Amino acid sequence: MSALDLLGWVGSAILVLSLLQSRVLRLRVVNAVGTLTLLVFNALIEVWPMTAMNAVLLVVNLRFIVTLLREQHDETVFEVVRAEPGDPFLQRILTVQADDIRRFQPEAGWAPVEERDHAFVVLRGTEIVGVVLLDADGDVARIRLDYVVPAYRDFTPGEFVWRRSDILRSLGFRHVMTPPDMVGADYYAAVGFRPNGREYVLDL
Repeated sequence: MSALDLLGWVGSAILVLSLLQSRVLRLRVVNAVGTLTLLVFNALIEVWPMTAMNAVLLVVNLRFIVTLLREQHDETVFEVVRAEPGDPFLQRILTVQADDIRRFQPEAGWAPVEERDHAFVVLRGTEIVGVVLLDADGDVARIRLDYVVPAYRDFTPGEFVWRRSDILRSLGFRHVMTPPDMVGADYYAAVGFRPNGREYVLDL
């Protein structure tokens, strides 16, 4: 097999791999790499219609990547909606995503039977992006669940709950605390939490 043939096969393999990605941003990035590789391959063998098609696809992917990166921390794109603990919509989300939640947070529990429990759904338009569940302990909101659906796992939508401190302060909270040794220390540090022994704390 020549180096040129190998380039074509590699480009095709990367393109197929991109279609297996569940994360929106990762799909676009991998697809862009695949289309760039095939663009070069088709240009070298002078198949100009395929070269043009891959050039267009590359531009489309780059445009989506730039948009996604720009929106990643934009409060006007992601909306935080408060939900009642017994809300059927909330329960449906948690039921549908139960297996995935257990994969990432096996200790997460949710028994919406007490008034002290608080829930927030993060939306992008009409699309569900994540769920944050808090357990009230005086003026401390203890994180029970900070979940992101697979498509948006390259994003950190929970940050919009923490950054919208007016929502949490209006509920009487002055601090937010992670469970001991919770996975995601880098994420919590990046959105304003400070180390506190085995936990991370956000002062509102």
